[in-house]
Amino acid sequence: MDAKNLIQIQTLCSHYNLEFSFFDELKNIGLIEIEIVEQKQYIHQDQIGNLEKMIRLHNELNVNLEGIDVVFNLLDKERELRNELNALKNRLRLYENDLKN
Repeated sequence: MDAKNLIQIQTLCSHYNLEFSFFDELKNIGLIEIEIVEQKQYIHQDQIGNLEKMIRLHNELNVNLEGIDVVFNLLDKERELRNELNALKNRLRLYENDLKN
């Protein structure tokens, strides 16, 4: 495990002024992955962007953890649908080009 890409949960608690239980609940819902190294809990730095969005939803908009889960599930679904739409557009262009030739 490359610890240089990990951020300790305790550091995040201090930085964002949050209780550890917030991170534990996010993990229980499946929104973040917590890794344990030498009995300390960390998250990977790649998760920070989404984590900050979750914190803003929670603190600024008073969205509960279940609501955050719904928001992120909808965002994932929207991303999947957008990718599917782009793939279908590309296939349609291919068929249109074949008809022109």
